[in-house]
Amino acid sequence: MNIRPIHTKADYKAALKLVSALVDADPKRGTPQADELEVLGTLVQAYEAQHYPLALPDPIEAIKFRMEQQGLVAKDLQPMIGGLNRVYEVLNRKRPPELGDGATFECRPGNFSGVFDS
Repeated sequence: MNIRPIHTKADYKAALKLVSALVDADPKRGTPQADELEVLGTLVQAYEAQHYPLALPDPIEAIKFRMEQQGLVAKDLQPMIGGLNRVYEVLNRKRPPELGDGATFECRPGNFSGVFDS
């Protein structure tokens, strides 16, 4: 095991290639290959977080995306947000989504979990 920090794009590509090979080998937990995979995975994750950060999605756009994905319409959000007027106010950015809305969404698995996390 010859693991080095990932400083450059070339280091990153080499680490990804090695991670891919180790994943394909499917090492058993506790073996040197599994340990190497775990350490490399952590290094790759740290490099990606620093060089390729992911921006959080806009909450309203995330709601609209999820609605489209699940074939929902504004009326379907009433149990989670409130009256239809309030749903439209949130979707049209006239009213910000409230923390209570997020807590309700999170209680409905597969719907909008994490949309209101900030």
